[in-house]
Amino acid sequence: MLPDPESRLFARDELATSVLANNRAAGRKVAVAESCTGGMVSAALTDIAGSSDVFSAGFITYSGHAKQSQLDVSSEILETFGEVSLATAWAMASGALANSDADIAVAITGIAGPGGGSEKKPVGLVVFARALRGQDPDDYFTQRVQFDSTDRAAIRHAATLFALDLLQPDRDALRPSEDIALPAP
Repeated sequence: MLPDPESRLFARDELATSVLANNRAAGRKVAVAESCTGGMVSAALTDIAGSSDVFSAGFITYSGHAKQSQLDVSSEILETFGEVSLATAWAMASGALANSDADIAVAITGIAGPGGGSEKKPVGLVVFARALRGQDPDDYFTQRVQFDSTDRAAIRHAATLFALDLLQPDRDALRPSEDIALPAP
């Protein structure tokens, strides 16, 4: 059974409040580059009063053209790997840093469904990237997550929470990892 909208909102707001407080304490600004979440991570952060001292920028880049024009994702990456790929998420996070004054950026791209999936890229596949200013780009965290759901709202909510968690300062040691599967409650 899916959590009710009120429970989802509470979980989102609690995590966003923690992300802002922890990054404020670390003296950092954050940026987000979103595709399948369509601004949900940015909204979670900016719904919290006083977020402007931590939240630097939110890029909603649903189309390939938007990824290119706003985040400088190359056409070669998009043509070679597709919009839902580790390379694209990596380039989105890199572009979010380059086009903001943020110290940390998280990128999200995926297939929220209910349509649009394929055998190689099924509904529920979301790709994340996390980049720190000054970090070796080879060490940016990237991960493919297969959320176990075909419910669009559940996938987008789960991806929002995952992305918010990636913004926590205690995640700074993360490096590229293996694919994982998670429920999308």
